[in-house]
Amino acid sequence: MRKQRFLVLEDGTIFKGYRFGSDKETQGEIVFNTAMTGYQETLSDPSYTGQIITFTYPLIGNYGINRDDYETLTPSLKGMVVREACELPSNFRNMASLDETLKNYDVPGIDGVDTRQLTRVIRQHGVLKAAFVNEEADVEKAIADLKMTDFRTDEVEQVSTKTAYVSTGNDLRVVLIDFGKKENIVRELNSRGCDVTVMPWNTTADEILRLRPDGVMLSNGPGNPEVVKEGIEMIKGILGKVPFFGICLGHQLFALACGATTFKMKFGHRGANHPVKNLATGKIEITSQNHGYAVDPETVKETDLVITHVALNDGTVEGLRHTELPAFSVQYHPEASPGPHDPNYLFDDFIQMMNENKGSVMNG
Repeated sequence: MRKQRFLVLEDGTIFKGYRFGSDKETQGEIVFNTAMTGYQETLSDPSYTGQIITFTYPLIGNYGINRDDYETLTPSLKGMVVREACELPSNFRNMASLDETLKNYDVPGIDGVDTRQLTRVIRQHGVLKAAFVNEEADVEKAIADLKMTDFRTDEVEQVSTKTAYVSTGNDLRVVLIDFGKKENIVRELNSRGCDVTVMPWNTTADEILRLRPDGVMLSNGPGNPEVVKEGIEMIKGILGKVPFFGICLGHQLFALACGATTFKMKFGHRGANHPVKNLATGKIEITSQNHGYAVDPETVKETDLVITHVALNDGTVEGLRHTELPAFSVQYHPEASPGPHDPNYLFDDFIQMMNENKGSVMNG
């Protein structure tokens, strides 16, 4: 007999389902992801720190779990909501079921939920606080407690590496600032021969420049960019001294460092199917996205930045480039695994930028 579990929202909405994964109860910000594949990469993506993820695709776990596809060794999501969690995955690479994996990392899940209805609630009301409550608990008390709960705001510090380390290559030297990086960023740089030094989120500009890198990458990461003051100051210190490329949170921090502002979105962009227009070429790229904040386009006009990409669903800023210095960023994920791979060329653009500026910037 399967044990019941309730998903409760701070507005009083209650969904009934069944437990899988860990038996523990949990609280977090509830979001939805529209991708049809990639649930392994999603559950191990540090950008989901503190969040309960709703998958809109109805069947999750059907090709199992493979350790090689993780984006980090220590998943930090709060929980997972699905319509149906596949009990018998079928794939030659499968090493464990979704249920076994969540149990291993002590992450609770709930299935049997009407995820279409839940997504409609989130779209209508915006992001909500949510909790998993087991059948023996007091649901009304859980809702009252949820309304009184303030979630942590130090997500970047939680997931960033504590010490620097090197992923060896034989060509350009890149410093990757880990705000909650996905492992595939390192893979993409290594595949192009880059020697990558991964450094903590609060690394200073002086510490970076002492390494004399050919370029700096600003990774993705969770939470509100405005609270990552150390990252903003670091960017100000390297701007014009070394080429850099920002992704997701790195993109937002780049904007803030240059004088623009950011805002919290109603329900964010999360999925592997978001159309983005490249304003220079007119090409439409299908992209992977995961962010709850965006750059205010009006404030970009007051900076030395230009908007290079926009989201076709809502017109939000998806790319920036400095008008005078070798620096650019995108809100979406060119490193996305398992895809889509439309914007993967941006890593080649970064390589070209580093080669063109080698010796012409003050990187030491």
